Amino acid sequence: MIGPAPSLVALAATLACVLEASAEKVGNVTPTRSFPDLEFPDFVRSALALGPAVAEAQPGRVGWAIWRAVSASRRTTRSNTHLGVALLFAPIAAATRGAGRELRRVAGRRARLRTRLARVLRGLSVEDARWAYRAIRAARPGGLGRSPERPDADVLRTPRLTLLEAMRLAADRDSIAGEYARGFPVTFDLAVPALTRAIGRGLAPSEAIAQAHLELLGALPDSLIARKAGRAHAQEATARARRAAKLGGWHSRRGRAAVARLDRWLRQDGHRLNPGTTADLIAAALFVWLLTGR
Repeated sequence: MIGPAPSLVALAATLACVLEASAEKVGNVTPTRSFPDLEFPDFVRSALALGPAVAEAQPGRVGWAIWRAVSASRRTTRSNTHLGVALLFAPIAAATRGAGRELRRVAGRRARLRTRLARVLRGLSVEDARWAYRAIRAARPGGLGRSPERPDADVLRTPRLTLLEAMRLAADRDSIAGEYARGFPVTFDLAVPALTRAIGRGLAPSEAIAQAHLELLGALPDSLIARKAGRAHAQEATARARRAAKLGGWHSRRGRAAVARLDRWLRQDGHRLNPGTTADLIAAALFVWLLTGR
């Protein structure tokens, strides 16, 4: 990608979502595996709707772009597909606004995007929180958005906190909130390097994405699993992913056999162990990679 024009940001957002959904990632919806209420075409339709909405994000209107993206996606599917992606993509897209010359220079492009992203996050407002809360309510994700220690931050109420303040309250129990609170360290410091490393070792793009997803799950318990099935199950999923990665993951025959066993384990019990937050973080890494790659 050679520039941050909204049309190119929209293309990068859509392509990142389609690439992520196209990979045979453990425990997720893929081209060959579906859930009772979600199939691969649902993610493709949602991606096509989400991209242009995300591209409308700009500093001061991040929450509004999240709402636009979720609303557009919800019109194409019967279930929540891309709430986490919208939450992650919108501030990144806003950081590209007015950065034409900065992001056209290859050297240091990713670092400059991250610096601009930090400014966007610091500028998040109460109005951003209102739009983002509205998007979360529309997506109806199981268990997300309640704040036992701070009822005034509950998404069922009108927020009086900025979006960044609300995310900081949830950072220890939700990985996407943690990205807002800490400057997107998982996306930039773990997921993008894992993706780049897998491609550098010769994996095809779809397998590189699946490998990066495996490594990220092995490094960080998935907060969607923790929310739906409990922290012990999330930690067990991380331990199993780490073992599969140590055996080579997608790079070796033994690793692929371990990946297949992990996939079967994650798909038991009605897909309660779906590592969906890890998939969202991989999608964010792909978005950054497309925006800042050569």
